[in-house]
Amino acid sequence: MIEVQQLTKAYRDLVAVDKATFTVQKGEIVGFLGLNGAGKSTTMKILTGYVPASSGVAKVAGFDVFEQPMEVKRRIGYLPEVLPLYPDLTVWENLDFVAAIKGVKGGVRKAEIDRVIQKADLGEVRDRLVMNLSKGFQQRVGIAQSLLGNPPVLILDEPTSGLDPRQRENALRFIQELASEHTIILSTHILSEVEAICPRAIVIHRGRIVADDKVDAIRSQYKTATFADAFNRIIDDVERIKEPVAAKTAVKVA
Repeated sequence: MIEVQQLTKAYRDLVAVDKATFTVQKGEIVGFLGLNGAGKSTTMKILTGYVPASSGVAKVAGFDVFEQPMEVKRRIGYLPEVLPLYPDLTVWENLDFVAAIKGVKGGVRKAEIDRVIQKADLGEVRDRLVMNLSKGFQQRVGIAQSLLGNPPVLILDEPTSGLDPRQRENALRFIQELASEHTIILSTHILSEVEAICPRAIVIHRGRIVADDKVDAIRSQYKTATFADAFNRIIDDVERIKEPVAAKTAVKVA
């Protein structure tokens, strides 16, 4: 469903994504992880057509992100870290506006909005202004927007950010339910969430993919009690390998 080969994004001297390669199969829910600045959000923005890549290949559902961007956007539901909501509109008005942008025709738009409202359990707040909703409900509105048009792929960037423990638990349960109908890439800093709902994890560090395997397999490889401990070990190992190489290079330059 998603194919990425040698994907690179450079901003002058800064390489945000460095020859990243991975695939995601239909029906998978994959945790996409890394420290701040690792390249997660940049990779997701490339996949969704928000920013162009410098080089490499990215395909969604067989369509090339760079050559067929509109076909790709029709097949992706994207929830960015900063919720794309209009606070002075109601839940219904927000969804109606996004549905129109997505090209959902007037004849079926009401039914589609009703569908995602029911899916995201927003019935009791459908006519309330978004600014008056709790963070948990606002997050659900954002996810509901990503579901409009029933795209086969969902890319969710920090979907539980700012939620309290109970709201987070409800959001994770909702995302897990969506996995039965959608291929999902989930980015989060809360590694226990990945352990709870993602069978597989991809770890990116300094723009490069440094781990890609089943969560249980990664934990077993590092013989850790939690996936969070294994993640930290991965980063530490990469940094240890990098340091002597950098020192050697510095000597050569001198």
